[in-house]
Order: sequence, then C-alpha cells, then structure tokens
Amino acid sequence: MRRLPLNLWIILFGAILIAWAISLGSPQSTSKTLKYSTFLSEIQAGRVQELSIQGSQIIGRLKDGSEFVTYAPSPIDTATAEAWHNRGITVEVLPPPRDNPYASILLPLVVIALVFAAFWYFSRNYRGGSSDNTFNFTKSRARILAEAPKVTFKDVAGAEEAKEELSEIVEFLKNPNRFFEMGARIPRGVLLVGPPGSGKTHIARAVAGEARVPFITASGSDFVEMFVGVGAARVRDLFETAKRHAPCIIFIDEIDAVGRKRGSGIGGGNDEREQTLNQLLVEMDGFEKDTSVIVMAATNRPDILDPALLRPGRFDRQVPIDAPDVKGREQILRIHARGKPLAEDVDLALVAKRTPGFVGADLENLLNEAALLAAREGRKKITMKDLDEAADRVAMGPARKSMVLNERDKRITAYHEAGHALAAHFFPYADPVHKITIVPRGRALGFMMPRREDVLHWSRKRLLDQIAVALGGRAAEEIVFDDVTTGAENDFRQATALARRMITEWGMHPAFGYVAYQIREDTYLGGYETRQYSEETARRIDEAVKQLIDEQYERVRSLLLEHKEVLERVATALLERETLTAEEFVRVVEGQPLEAPALENEEERQALRVVPKVKPKPGGSTPGGALGGA
Repeated sequence: MRRLPLNLWIILFGAILIAWAISLGSPQSTSKTLKYSTFLSEIQAGRVQELSIQGSQIIGRLKDGSEFVTYAPSPIDTATAEAWHNRGITVEVLPPPRDNPYASILLPLVVIALVFAAFWYFSRNYRGGSSDNTFNFTKSRARILAEAPKVTFKDVAGAEEAKEELSEIVEFLKNPNRFFEMGARIPRGVLLVGPPGSGKTHIARAVAGEARVPFITASGSDFVEMFVGVGAARVRDLFETAKRHAPCIIFIDEIDAVGRKRGSGIGGGNDEREQTLNQLLVEMDGFEKDTSVIVMAATNRPDILDPALLRPGRFDRQVPIDAPDVKGREQILRIHARGKPLAEDVDLALVAKRTPGFVGADLENLLNEAALLAAREGRKKITMKDLDEAADRVAMGPARKSMVLNERDKRITAYHEAGHALAAHFFPYADPVHKITIVPRGRALGFMMPRREDVLHWSRKRLLDQIAVALGGRAAEEIVFDDVTTGAENDFRQATALARRMITEWGMHPAFGYVAYQIREDTYLGGYETRQYSEETARRIDEAVKQLIDEQYERVRSLLLEHKEVLERVATALLERETLTAEEFVRVVEGQPLEAPALENEEERQALRVVPKVKPKPGGSTPGGALGGA
C-alpha cells in the first residue's frame, strides 16, 4: 500500500483538530431548549422529575420522560436548589466549568495552520513540481535534459542553410576558448523563424546533440502569470540554472508569448508581461559577459517581437526555416520512412514532387497516414496507392464515401472538373494535371489536382493562365447545361484574389502603373493588407479586376467551345471511373481508349509520372490576350 506523504498527514491532523474544537463548544445531548420562564412554570405545575445544575446551565427531565435544557440569568444558588429539592425533585449540583484561557484562540490557530498546510502541499505539487523548497511558485518550469539529445544534424533534412548557419554555434559550444582568445563575441541568441511544423524545435535539439551539451527547454507561456513579478523571477531562475550547467543551450519555444512589443498594455502600464520581457532582455545582454550559454528561441510571428529583443547582443541572428524544396522534401520523407516497410513500387522522389508547400510535420503525417491505411487493409508493406491516398487526405481531407450524389449532381461535378482540367492542359503556362476526381473529399464534391512546381517568380502570363483555369469549371457548366450552379464559389475567390493582387501589388496593369496601392504583410500565420488609395482609385481597381476576370472567362470559354468534344469525353470517363490519373486523362484527351485497370503498383507509378503538356493549336487563345499583351 502506498504511504501518504507528510503534508497530507498534516492536513488530516488539522481537520481532526478543527472537528474536536467544534465538538467542545457544542452540546452533546439532543435535548430541547426551554425558556427559563417556561421552566419555572413547569416546576410550579409539578411536572419536573429531576435536574442537573452546572452554573447557570440546567439540564432536566420531565415526568413524561422528555429531556430539556435551559439557562438561568445567573448561577443557581444553594437556597434555590434546596427549594426545588423540597418539591420532590431530584437535584444534582455539579461544579461550574473551569474557564480555559486558550480555548478562545485554539480554533483560529488550527484554521490558520490548516490553510498554511494546504498551501504548502499545493505549492510543492503545482504543475508537477517536486522541489524540496516550501514555495517554488517562482521557480522556472523549464525541463533540463542533462544528457545531450541523441538527435544530430544527420536527423535534420530540408534545412541545409540553417544547419550551416548553426554549425558555428556548435563549434563555439565545443571549444569556446578558441573564440575568446581571438576576442570574438559569439552570438548570444539565435532566433529560429518559420511556419508551424517546419522543424524549429527539432533543429534546436540537433544543435545540442551535435555540441553534446545540456539542453534546457521552456515555453514562452511558462513565464506568463497573473501575479506580478512571478515571470521575471522565473526568468532569473532559468538563467541561474543554465549558468550552473554551462556550456548549455536554453531553448524557448513560442517566444512571442512573452516577447511582444512593449507599450501595448492598458495605458502603457507596468504589466506583468513587460516586466518578464525586461528581465529577459537584461539576462541576455546584461552586465555579465563571456558566458557559455546560448539562447535559442522559435517563433512564427517575428513581426510582433520587441525590437530590443532583436538587436545585436541578444537575438542578433535570425535563421529562417521555411518550407523545404523538392530535394529537401525527399530527404525528409526518407528520414521519416525509417522503420516503415515500403513496397518496391514506392518512389519517394515522385511523392516529393507532388507535395509542394508541405513542411516536415505534413510529410511525417503523410507517411503515418499511409502506414495506417496499409495496416487497416491488412497489408504488410506501404504501397504507392497508400501514399497517394494519404497525400489527398492531408491536403483535402478524408473521402466522404457515405455521401450519395444523384446523377445530375455527378454530371455537373464531372463537367465542372473536366473544364478545369482542359484549361490546365491546353494553356501553356498553367500547372499540368495530376489527378481529376469526382469523389467527394472534405468540403469539395470533386477536384482537379494540379502538379505544382516550386516557383519563386510568377510571371504575368502564368498568373493569367491560373485565373483562366480557376474559371474553367463555371465556363464548362454554362456551355453544357446552359445554366450555372453555386459550385464555383471558391474558384471565384481564387481568381479575384489573383486579379486584385496583379493590379494593386505587382504592377501588372498598364492603367495603374508601377504603384503599390496595397501593401500586404505576409506572416507565417497568414497575411494582412493595408489599403493606401482613395475611393476613386478603389472604384477604378474594382472595374479593372472585373474586366480582367471577364476577359479570362471569355478566353477559357472559347477554348472549351473549341474542344467541346474533348470536354464530353473527359466528363464521360469521369462518370465511368470517378478518378482519372494524369496518364489516363491524356489518353482521353487524345481520343485513345482507356485500358483496363492495371495492377496496383503500376497504376500508382503512372499516377505520378510527369506528363508533357499539349500546346494549343495555332490561332487559338494566346496567354497575353487579356490586357493586350505586355
């Protein structure tokens, strides 16, 4: 049986004392209380049988057997007791109770002791703390890994520039005297900046693993409390702990929780968060120099950090860890594929090509979903089909197999997606088709998935083709059904957003010149826009956006009218098979018959194979026709 800790015994003992003290002051009998005048009336009537007198308290019994208690205005004297005895009443006179001078203060002391015992117990066990100190509320919540993490740079992929930048920190931690002898000052702080899931914490652990030094990790929210001064005390305790373990690394995750710009409190006042930030600034670059403590922090909101936190001497290095390129994605996939049985048909390079924008957490989730799918279907190895389905799950959500569509909805969805696919296939600057499906997934009844490449510079011609592809679904509906539906809502949002940014941000409209009418601040958690133009300019921009979209709609409509037979073939094939791979789509466009479904491995290889694009016929739509070329 597990023994109770000492502090629990103290609390139980205090509760027993309180119960005992309360019991001393309460009557032990269940007798009813009579008024003294009523008691005298009972004596005159001869209904009282016996009495027990103690001072002014009288406990008695009536002849009918009921008990009572009453209190005289003053202690009962001997003459009165003898008079009652002469009436035939049995009278017992007890000595008066002795006054205890400590009884009045015993109960408050016991209550106070119990409160302190409870506070002691909960303060020691607050957030799982196990310190021997009575009060550790101001102690840091950091977790100390006294042994260096086993993760090294070999376990980090897709961040080669970041690893090269951080290798200098590793060299300093291994041999700090070499830098001190040269009079060099190593950066005190390194800020890792990147989108969620990009591996900021992972690479910080790899730095500690490479340098073989202790790793002290904390979260920015650990320093924020409702009590003034607690956060600053925890920062001091954190750095004192780090100095005892030096050389070491302090890693503060989500530092924006405590490092926001000062002056944002109510009235610019002395709030707790600002005190914590001030203490952090002092600890990072105060009066002590040449310490072997490196502070690393991670955030996805560098735009809101206090400028004093980013100056030289504190976080004087910012290391961006962005979404990896295709080579980095392949390396990340290979790392996360360790220990997972892969089938012979699996090509991680092809998976990397079809997952642009995925960060390390997304790729790890993709492989995990593929492993779950393979296990659910009873296979011993992960196939390419599992990876393809997992990629769709991560990007679009799970398939809604229980959703039943009527024939009209299926036909509308098939022609809608076929319109997107043909526009992407024939327009030379659009992304090629990877897959088309009319299987509902997430909130979509179907989708055309393009094979996007990692592009840093988007040309005007490519943007115009992207707008035309987005409008291809609505154009196909109008051509085939002579009616339109609500299915193009998201397509219009994408097309409008691209057209507006072409005009207001990227200077791609001759009527507006090279002026930034709208400034967009991009952050890792989304962007926000600042409008810098008049109402008249806003009206002209709205007209230009509408004109640009109308021109691209007519452009894609003309293309689909020109290839209406191809549109019919693609929609019919979608209704028969529900999903077309890139290879199957090209065969349908070229009028070739589709083969019977191939073996699973071969089918998935064809699904990810790069398919050359078909150029439009001479005299057809031109990419630069939207705004008269430019």
